[in-house]
Amino acid sequence: MKRKAHAENLYTKGTLKREIRKNSAMYMMMLPAVVVLFIFAYIPIYGIIMAFQDYNPNGGSVFIGFENFRYMFKNTEFWNSVKNTIVISFFRILYQFPVPIILALLLNECRFTKYKKVTQTLFTFPNFLSWVIAAGILKNFLRSDGFVNSVLSFLNLPSFNFLTNPDSFRGLLYVTEIWKTAGWSAIIYLAAISSIDPEQYDAATVDGANRLQRMWHITLPSITSTISFMLILSLAGIMNAGFDQIYNMWNDVVRDSANIIDTYVYQITFQAMPDYGFSTAVGLFKSIINFAMILGADRVIRKLSGNGIYY
Repeated sequence: MKRKAHAENLYTKGTLKREIRKNSAMYMMMLPAVVVLFIFAYIPIYGIIMAFQDYNPNGGSVFIGFENFRYMFKNTEFWNSVKNTIVISFFRILYQFPVPIILALLLNECRFTKYKKVTQTLFTFPNFLSWVIAAGILKNFLRSDGFVNSVLSFLNLPSFNFLTNPDSFRGLLYVTEIWKTAGWSAIIYLAAISSIDPEQYDAATVDGANRLQRMWHITLPSITSTISFMLILSLAGIMNAGFDQIYNMWNDVVRDSANIIDTYVYQITFQAMPDYGFSTAVGLFKSIINFAMILGADRVIRKLSGNGIYY
């Protein structure tokens, strides 16, 4: 038995070496990404220990066990940020997730090549603007004396406080996120659509199916696996809610309805008296929930559609 196990081990090692030599170019291309991932994703994991310390950056940190977590679960502002994060993320998925799919389906049905290219470029361009720039543009358009309110005033219509109205601020987040990212996200679905066998459309046309029927019965079912994959990733990030966008657009007036976990961590780390141990505990809590969400979402969607991330 030992000889057999040793022989199998040698065979496995030999196969692995041959596989590496055979695909050496691919492994060399992967190497920079692996190094970056190791440096920026794995080495910082050691910092999790701060969640269990009364951390002092000047030295002398004291191990306090789960005290940071106990304080976190008793903190009403923390729970308010959790509620805001979940609500904003849920409605992001509800309102934003279908838009790139619909846009990709519509662009795919467009037969005017030049118009299609121009439209796709216009929809994709906002994605390349950072939220610092995008928020600056939006503030100039939507502030009380901005372009939109000036037009409303010219038409003798009442002005509206887009940026300082807590009731409408979340809706503004969803609309502006769609404007910025829908075109870019649609590229993923367009790539999936391009892999569909054209003969399916030809056969459906011969059978008398119109455009809408071909879209519903051929295009949409053919990209179900891509939709499932993207939905799992969206559900996995439900505790994120978009720090860059909210941080650059919010103000104290909408604080109670827009303060999410990430902005809360930013405040207790950089704006108030720094408490690195507590902010690390909050970040660790968020990461654990995200990890649980990706596993749970994968299992549920796999049962519903047969498609998932882990095979």
